[in-house]
Amino acid sequence: MNFLAHAWLAGELPADRLGGLMGDFVKGPLPAGLPADVAAGVRLHRRIDVFADTHPAFQRSRARVSPERRRFAGVMVDMFYDHFLAYHWARFHASPLAGFTAEMYGLMAANATLLPPRLAAILPGMRESDWLASYRSAESVAYALDRMARRLRRENTLPGAGEELLGGYAGFEADFFDFIDDARRFAAAERAVRGGPG
Repeated sequence: MNFLAHAWLAGELPADRLGGLMGDFVKGPLPAGLPADVAAGVRLHRRIDVFADTHPAFQRSRARVSPERRRFAGVMVDMFYDHFLAYHWARFHASPLAGFTAEMYGLMAANATLLPPRLAAILPGMRESDWLASYRSAESVAYALDRMARRLRRENTLPGAGEELLGGYAGFEADFFDFIDDARRFAAAERAVRGGPG
C-alpha cells in the first residue's frame, strides 16, 4: 500500500494516520523518542503491508506486471491501488478527497518534529502538488513512477511503468476491489484488538 491507502486504512485516530503516513520512512527498530500511539500506527502500517503482500488479489496484480519490471511489481501495485482508491474515493469515504488529503498534510505539518527526515523534506512538495489526490489520475501515477526511477542510483526498468497500469487496467482494478474490503476489515480488526476505534 502507498500513502493514501495507508492513511485511509489507519482509521480515524490522528496518531494512527500519522504512523501510517510515516511507515515507509521508518525502517528497522522504531525510534526511541516516538510517542507510543504513533509507534502503534507505524506497527499497524507494517502489519497492513504484510497482509497485502500475502493477499491473493495483490499477488495476482504483481503477477500481471511484465517480467522485465517484476522486481518493481510491489511498488507499482502499491501505486496502482492508490490510484483506484483515489479514483473511486466516494465509495470509501464521506469526505471529499481534497479535504481528506489536506487534513493529512496538516497532520504531518503539525507533527513536523516527529517526521523522519526524508518525509519532512518532501512534505512541502507533496502538499503543494497534492500528491495524494493526484493519484486519481493514471498519468500522475505514471509520472510518480518515472520520478522514482530517476531517483534510483543505477539504471533500471521502472521508467514507463505507468503504461502497465493502462495496459492491464481492468485486471488491476478487479484485483483492487477483491482486495480493498478485506484490507479494511483486517485493519479495523487490528485496531480493535488494541482498543482503537474502527
